[in-house]
Amino acid sequence: MARTSRLSGLRNRTIEERRAIVADAVGDEQALAALVDGGLDEARADRMIEHVVGRIGIPVGVATNFVVDGREVLVPMATEEPSVVAAASNIARMARERGGFTTSSTAPIMQAQIHVIGVADVHGARLRILEQREALMALADEQDPKLLEHGGGVRDLDVRIVEREGRRHLVAHLHVDVRDAMGANAVNTMAEAISGRVAELAGGEPLLRILTNKADRRLSRARVVIPAEVLGGADVVDRMVAGAQLAADDPYRAATHNKGIMNGISAVVLATGNDTRAVEAGAHSHAVQDGHYGSLSRFERGEGGDLVATLELPIAVGLVGGATRSHPAAQAAVALTEVRTAQELAQLICAVGLAQNVAAVRALAAEGIQQGHMALHARNVAVAAGAEGDEIEAVAARLVEQRAVRADVAERELVALRSGA
Repeated sequence: MARTSRLSGLRNRTIEERRAIVADAVGDEQALAALVDGGLDEARADRMIEHVVGRIGIPVGVATNFVVDGREVLVPMATEEPSVVAAASNIARMARERGGFTTSSTAPIMQAQIHVIGVADVHGARLRILEQREALMALADEQDPKLLEHGGGVRDLDVRIVEREGRRHLVAHLHVDVRDAMGANAVNTMAEAISGRVAELAGGEPLLRILTNKADRRLSRARVVIPAEVLGGADVVDRMVAGAQLAADDPYRAATHNKGIMNGISAVVLATGNDTRAVEAGAHSHAVQDGHYGSLSRFERGEGGDLVATLELPIAVGLVGGATRSHPAAQAAVALTEVRTAQELAQLICAVGLAQNVAAVRALAAEGIQQGHMALHARNVAVAAGAEGDEIEAVAARLVEQRAVRADVAERELVALRSGA
């Protein structure tokens, strides 16, 4: 476990100094070695996907100050967006006063769908399949004895009749505990193996046999309590709660609110070599309840006026297989977190998503989102305008002072700076 995640002043350090500080915090001089050059050579990249022509770099930062379930943890985040790492770290610092983040999760259950077409009697077919439920589950389990050795395997099989606009579908769902894997390959293989028998029982033909990314049986939860005075006072908490209520009620606000959550979640998912698209798909599908798209998180004013923020969503990530095992930088990122199971990783990711969400809503409720975000973005604009070395901070400061973080202003100010104006 990290000695402490409370590493203040990293922003003002050089990259080399930051690496040394983080490595010292986790007690491993080589902790970040694979992250220095991205950890991916062309030969390895060519084995990961097809038609490789190069690689793209994404900055990896370390979010500090996190205490999750009583454990000090440093969090790797891969993102191109300014302010994300700083904002999550800042809220994690505020959360320390009440013990940090508390998390929980369900078992790592993934589902595969077997879609059968050409069925005459869908209700009768449903019962015929369920009558053979135990035999079908046993057949599926035979496909992955290694998973059974690790305590996983099939947990249930059910059958849904999906009806919409006069169309009727028969869909069997296989529920599989995938342990420390993301699980796509395991459940897809099982679905393929039993699809013929399922279709035979239904009197139809198997069509689609694939997992669903609506992983609503694989939920992660995070909760945090932050004192009102740390956030800026009771009025700020009230404004945050009101803003979060709009996200719960209005899909237009919810889309941006949830995007803020995913700023934190996707950054950790990407850093650890997991599937960002699968997690994002699961999250946004979970945001739809009773036909209404709303907020994934909830904000309340707790006893004593403290902010109580909670988040629950599907997070299907793994520690075995995929890029998590094949990409050295992803392995280094996972090692930095010191998690032992995929469930622990998912819970940590959920906590980071909640931290990012609280940061964004606080900024909107207090000083406005632009003040903090654009101050960090100003450096990128300065670089794009051609600023180098010390010029970057000088031009960025001028942009922020003028409240005009734009390329044309940056170019003008860089000319002025170089001319001594």
